[in-house]
Amino acid sequence: QSQRRGGGGGGGPRADMVPEIAAAVGFVSGLLRTRGCVSEQQLQVFSGALREALAEHYKHHWFPEKPFKGSGYRCIRINHKMDPIISKAASQIGLSLPQLYQLLPSELTLWVDPYEVSYRIGEDGSICVLYEATATKPVSSYGMLTCKNQMMLGRTSPSKNYIMTVSS
Repeated sequence: QSQRRGGGGGGGPRADMVPEIAAAVGFVSGLLRTRGCVSEQQLQVFSGALREALAEHYKHHWFPEKPFKGSGYRCIRINHKMDPIISKAASQIGLSLPQLYQLLPSELTLWVDPYEVSYRIGEDGSICVLYEATATKPVSSYGMLTCKNQMMLGRTSPSKNYIMTVSS
């Protein structure tokens, strides 16, 4: 028996997004679990719905050969507005928007990129990596402006002055 991988064929070294989505779903589900208001059965349903929604949302926006391409599109964001993908999955288990706002941080950014899933709680919080894998081919990201970097550039009071040089 041969196992078929999900996520379509061809492309880069690994075209599926299973581990990345699993890391993101596990993180959000874990946040709901810690409050103790959601049953394990509800968490299972929520996790399945979120996994499906993310896979569908990312289907044509997943580029293992250029991991930062489409980063903004794949960014899950709660900033006093609930990310629609999370609220849709939560509605499957009967969680209302006010309940979600109580259970999840009011400022959360979750980046789901090929080979890396990371998050930040609060606008000035540290960026923490949830999942990291190495691409089989070296990936050049010089000159790329990722979702993370764009947010960093938007800060009002940078702690240090940076000079960016690009050599060709």
